[in-house]
Amino acid sequence: MKKIDKSVADAYFRARTMLVVVCLIIGGFVSFGVVAFAELFANYTILGMPAHYYMGAQGAIVTFVLLLFGNAIISDQIDKRFGIDEEHNTRVSSGKVLDH
Repeated sequence: MKKIDKSVADAYFRARTMLVVVCLIIGGFVSFGVVAFAELFANYTILGMPAHYYMGAQGAIVTFVLLLFGNAIISDQIDKRFGIDEEHNTRVSSGKVLDH
């Protein structure tokens, strides 16, 4: 395994942590924000249902699935930016001999 500079490792950790924090904030807002503002959303409809009901029943779940996919895509971009190669890690972990 190649040695990683501490400043690069710290920057990688900050980027990944920030991504997780942003996803948690969005998820929390979607979950609890709809409940907190349910009376405001009751006046609107989405696909014939009251907006607060639709967001609780469907919108939150769709948001979480989109957050999962977004997290995976952005995580891959962060890994590439910091030079973390999943293919290389898979070969090392499977016990295959690497050519240098």
